[in-house]
Amino acid sequence: MKILVLGGGGREHALVWKLKQSSHVEKIWCAPGNGGIAADAECIAMDAGDVDASVALAEKIQPALTVVGPELPLVNGLTDVFRQRNWAVVGPSQQAAQLEGSKIFSKQFLERHRIPTAKMYGTFDSPQEAYRALNSVTFPVVIKADGLCAGKGVFLAPDFAAAKNFVARVMEKNELGAGGKRILLEETLEGDELSFIILTDGKRYAPLVPTRDHKRVFDANQGPNTGGMGAYSTDELLPAALCETIRSAIVEPTLQGLTADGIPYQGFLYIGLMLTKSGPKVLEFNCRLGDPEAQAILARADFDLAEVLSDVAAGRLDASKLHWKDGASVCVVLTSGGYPGKFDIGKKIDGLTAAEQITGVKVLHAGTKLAAGAVLTNGGRVLGVTASAKSLKAALALAYEAASKMHFEGMHYRKDIGAHANQRRAAGD
Repeated sequence: MKILVLGGGGREHALVWKLKQSSHVEKIWCAPGNGGIAADAECIAMDAGDVDASVALAEKIQPALTVVGPELPLVNGLTDVFRQRNWAVVGPSQQAAQLEGSKIFSKQFLERHRIPTAKMYGTFDSPQEAYRALNSVTFPVVIKADGLCAGKGVFLAPDFAAAKNFVARVMEKNELGAGGKRILLEETLEGDELSFIILTDGKRYAPLVPTRDHKRVFDANQGPNTGGMGAYSTDELLPAALCETIRSAIVEPTLQGLTADGIPYQGFLYIGLMLTKSGPKVLEFNCRLGDPEAQAILARADFDLAEVLSDVAAGRLDASKLHWKDGASVCVVLTSGGYPGKFDIGKKIDGLTAAEQITGVKVLHAGTKLAAGAVLTNGGRVLGVTASAKSLKAALALAYEAASKMHFEGMHYRKDIGAHANQRRAAGD
């Protein structure tokens, strides 16, 4: 089997790494790929969000299966074009991808199908309307930009001044581009977050192991939101009763709602949840694997990913094929100094070999490139130090040991990934 993976971040490196382990796989291309993926697949320089370029590439190389990593090609309708040509592809349609591409579409879908979520105060097309609405909400309030904003379009505003400042930045100064033309306001939910991701062929679905992401850039959940600073996975995140509640109250009504709306959904569906005192509620949908959740999830995968994804593309998912390693996994993200704001690229990365020699560790590349035999930084999130072990404590120790062996100018990472789980365990929760 020859496979094309679209994208060039840590999620795509995790996919390539796991697909390469399949005995069915003869060749993997990745477009555009990165400095680490180049060791596992043939990288092809291309904008993954360019549908025409992806079609031209697929016509040239004729992959047996295409796996779409990031959201932009999905929102741009890539899978529709591929399916019109009867090409096997994993990923939802353009219509289905609106669950991520439009926060307003997603919220209206949740309300229409009575799926538990935060109360919405309203949607707004102009800053003046939004400013007026801020006079009648309860603070803190959640402000969401409607479109794609690379994980930076959601803001928890503690008071009116902070809320007004964010609205001005998004809607008047256009700091988030077209993604911020419309916004919605909703109540703040309290509880622990959980990433519940499923794989579906449109009829059947299989849940992946649970994960928890860390969005804020600094320890103790301080600083601005990012695309994700780290994630961990352990079965202790999801007791059996909670899993059953999520499946019956959220997952199945979501899939039934999509069917009722005439929106077939195939591929990964990320359901971001808040575990409130009154039960799990949906914070957001993503129409693909999370990043860095994918790294933690795939580190625990104990099945042939290429075979399972081929089954999904063919509409014959068999959930019994998905087996998982016991224990825990973690991904600690190393970022460029200044991220998620302005940062420099082109910094030489040292210590990669020493880090990868640690048993149980895989360094997955995100924003890297190769130049004259060296690996250089080429983005905000640079590396995902991924480790798996029998316990979360052991996996964290491995990941942080590996992180300490690497260096590039301005390197930053959170030191408290997974700490919340250990604190809750110590408190007996």
